[in-house]
Amino acid sequence: MRSKIYPDAASAMAGAVSDGMTIMSGGFGLCGIPENLITALRDTGARNLTVIGNNVGADHHGMWAVLANGQIKKVLASYVGENKILEQLYMSGGVEIEFNPQGTLAERIRAGGAGIPAFYTRTGYGTAVGEGKETRQFNGEWYVMETGLVADVSLVKAWKADTEGNLVYRKTARNFNPMIATAGKLTLVEVEEIVEVGELDSDQIHTPGIYVDRVFVGQHYVKHIERLTTRKREAGSAAAGSEI
Repeated sequence: MRSKIYPDAASAMAGAVSDGMTIMSGGFGLCGIPENLITALRDTGARNLTVIGNNVGADHHGMWAVLANGQIKKVLASYVGENKILEQLYMSGGVEIEFNPQGTLAERIRAGGAGIPAFYTRTGYGTAVGEGKETRQFNGEWYVMETGLVADVSLVKAWKADTEGNLVYRKTARNFNPMIATAGKLTLVEVEEIVEVGELDSDQIHTPGIYVDRVFVGQHYVKHIERLTTRKREAGSAAAGSEI
């Protein structure tokens, strides 16, 4: 059986992406994003991409790099703040955005990975989110039908993997990555460490290796902050703070 382990992002990305594909990318804000794979995606030069994820990065970070390179034509996302280029492109008609409530987006991805073509949710009924969509009444309440989502390629960031591709995520990085790992026809994963089979606690594995096609150890991870906010120190706190 061919090994799932690759030396770096470029080799894992090789031959995976072409023009017009749909790409899913994990992470929550800038936490748990597949930084190395995003850079490799940009370097492919593939155009007219549809990108699915919670957001499209923040200025100068994450999927922003692919957007700024003119490679994305459509975005399916929940949160689009912190990204001035996306705002400009959307307002000028350069990029199409399909807005999704965050829970609905997560469930659409989970459904796609589970082979569920559609489901009903109360979220969005009677709002712009539900316009043009099929609705149905259950137990006296109205619901909107949402379709499951799948991608040609899923880009995922996990904490650890074993050589069979079993994955463990860490804290907030578990947001969106696990379901995105299941919803790609080809799933590429970057991790901070690869161990041998049996070294991961089987009860702690979040994504079984059957969903994973290519894995590599990423490099140069930096914990960026989307928006740095601070509060003024209270009187008398400066001296105490200097002792920390």
